[in-house]
Amino acid sequence: MSQRITDVNVKSERLIPTPDEVKKAAPITEKAARISLQGRQDIQHILDRKDQRIFVVVGPCSIHDLEAAKEYAEKLAKLREEVSETMVLVMRVYFTKPRTSIGWKGFINDPFLDDSFRIDEGLRLARQLLCDICDMGLPASTEALDSITPQYIDDLISWNAIGARTTESQSHREMASGLSTPVGFKNGTDGNIEIAINAIQSCSHPHHFLGINSKGQCCVLETSGNRYGHLVLRGGGGRPNYDSVSINLSEKSLADAKLPVNIVVDCSHGNSMKDASLQPLVFENCVNQILEGNKSIVGVMLESNLDFGNQPLQRDLKKLKRGVSITDACIDWPTTEKILRQANEKLGPILGKR
Repeated sequence: MSQRITDVNVKSERLIPTPDEVKKAAPITEKAARISLQGRQDIQHILDRKDQRIFVVVGPCSIHDLEAAKEYAEKLAKLREEVSETMVLVMRVYFTKPRTSIGWKGFINDPFLDDSFRIDEGLRLARQLLCDICDMGLPASTEALDSITPQYIDDLISWNAIGARTTESQSHREMASGLSTPVGFKNGTDGNIEIAINAIQSCSHPHHFLGINSKGQCCVLETSGNRYGHLVLRGGGGRPNYDSVSINLSEKSLADAKLPVNIVVDCSHGNSMKDASLQPLVFENCVNQILEGNKSIVGVMLESNLDFGNQPLQRDLKKLKRGVSITDACIDWPTTEKILRQANEKLGPILGKR
């Protein structure tokens, strides 16, 4: 039979290094391992209410410039120490970008921003960046978008997010049940929080699913379940959901589902109506809710970069402005530093009473 019946739409395939090979090329240091584990434990203790602080996932919408990312990490690492009595700062280090239709899919998919799709290099460079960030004393977070990438970088991640477009996906819920970190599930792009609540319940149970091991072999993975799933409110359907009424309704939904009433507010996306300049106001509102006695807000997310705004990806990469996002718009570093210091000052007398 001459007509092709398999891989009809596959043009080519390229082998990539196994997770073990990439980890060998960029090994985790003792300090990086200690920081990664401490970050996980801090967040777990916050979710268990053994630690009264809040955690703040803050950093660029996506990573595209390694040197700028490291400069940002150095600044954040210093600020992390300064505000450590009230907040656990975790750098947002997103390498993969889910797309509504098409567009740049992130650093791991296309690290050289030129449609060469050197995923092998993307994995290696992403891991090395995480090693560098953790070695600065700064824990890292990312979005878990597929079931393969975590095998390459999981030891360097302290918090994972499951995004609005994938929270309803069975494969992502299964994967989250085996992740070694706390996992935040975002509400849907239409604002639906029930899919996130269902995901938290599913994630807490054992699962069996197909994946790869550290040697790159296909295998059936059996998980024990992840009890640190929690809700992330990011707005949606043209409406924010960080206000006190929305928070109260989310608390009730979590309690009705017999889940821990832990809520993280994403200050970007629908909650800022995709206007980065509104993120500080959303953050301030969350701080004020805590000051007024709220006990369910355990964390916030901020999209922040060296400089404000965003810019289109251009063919001539030399024209890109350093420290400016090529995906969602971000607040700049001076604003980030200012609002986190202000929150630290306000929350100091309060968090011990939560």
